[in-house]
Amino acid sequence: MVSMLMNRRSSVGMAVSLLFACMGCQVTDFPLPWLQGSDLAVPSVAEARARYQTSSTVEVAVSGNVVEVSVTQPLQQLRRGGTLWAKVGPYVYLFTEESEALLRDYPGVSGIRVITRTSRRNTEVARAFLRRDALNEITWKRARNIAGRARKDGTRRPTLLEELIEWGQDHTEFTYSDQFAG
Repeated sequence: MVSMLMNRRSSVGMAVSLLFACMGCQVTDFPLPWLQGSDLAVPSVAEARARYQTSSTVEVAVSGNVVEVSVTQPLQQLRRGGTLWAKVGPYVYLFTEESEALLRDYPGVSGIRVITRTSRRNTEVARAFLRRDALNEITWKRARNIAGRARKDGTRRPTLLEELIEWGQDHTEFTYSDQFAG
């Protein structure tokens, strides 16, 4: 009986050792079969920048597997639009065809972070992080529709901005500056 227990323990130990050895093989020239064909490409800074360069107020960086978009929001706009304009900023840039295409074309990108800052002191106003799997084909279509309507008519119809903010809060990880949105 004791001999059988010892054999089982050593079998389990050998199986675990073999598993770790196989995992270590990935570092060398022996690729693991379940990782074959996985292309986890991320864009270069230039490729990511080309997607978002609509104006001089946008800066784009790639940090690991996250694309980070920094947008300068005019202080005058924040004063005039108040909390509403402070909160909506990141979502205007997140829910776009450019963001959807970037996530589709580069499977290694885990998400896109948009940070809005003031034009005067470069103070952070808001940030939102959209995870790769947060939206599917149908919800992307809805997101682009909500954002497009907010961009087009949001000044005349603030409820469209509110709808975009609500959508963004439901689908992203976000923070707002107490100074602007508190």
